[in-house]
Amino acid sequence: MSMDLPNMEPTQDKKTLRRQLQAERQGLIDRHQRAMHLQEVLRVWLMGRPDTAIGAYWPIKGEFDALPALFRWTEADAKRRIGLPVVDKDSMQLTFQTWFPGCDMEADAYGIPKPRGTPRFEPTLLLVPCVGYGPEGVRLGYGGGFYDRTLATLQPRPMTVGLAYSNGFVPWLVAEPHDVPLDAVLTDDGVAWGAG
Repeated sequence: MSMDLPNMEPTQDKKTLRRQLQAERQGLIDRHQRAMHLQEVLRVWLMGRPDTAIGAYWPIKGEFDALPALFRWTEADAKRRIGLPVVDKDSMQLTFQTWFPGCDMEADAYGIPKPRGTPRFEPTLLLVPCVGYGPEGVRLGYGGGFYDRTLATLQPRPMTVGLAYSNGFVPWLVAEPHDVPLDAVLTDDGVAWGAG
């Protein structure tokens, strides 16, 4: 059930679109059911992946919570690790620290929980929250540019997978010059873009 967005052109205000999509996401009456579907899509999609280090995120503002599916993923192989992002205030880029259920957490500069005192690691697969998404892996985030700045410098670059509810699809969304397209987008309806 998608809310009617005004007839917006790609050059119009993304700030307004972000606000509308966040409000719609938080107001979804079937968000729990959508989350359960997306958990299953993610678990199945990860089955064929060779990764042992996945960067994720702490869910905020009604975002999909990938951590339960990832925790189950780690249970199948002791070498598998999950990391959460930590913002470097100087570079405004992200690094990743190991996360596991029950690890000590503290608030970052933006009030988002991050692991305290756990080892850093480099993810080979990065799960990225999407406020919205468009064709060909275009992502609409919160506008801070953290993921784009980080991905522009990471070598080797991890595979990037956007996670979103299907109602966040914006067909006219186009990449700006600084945007780094996602390699895949998974939604509660399945794989919306890319492949494994």
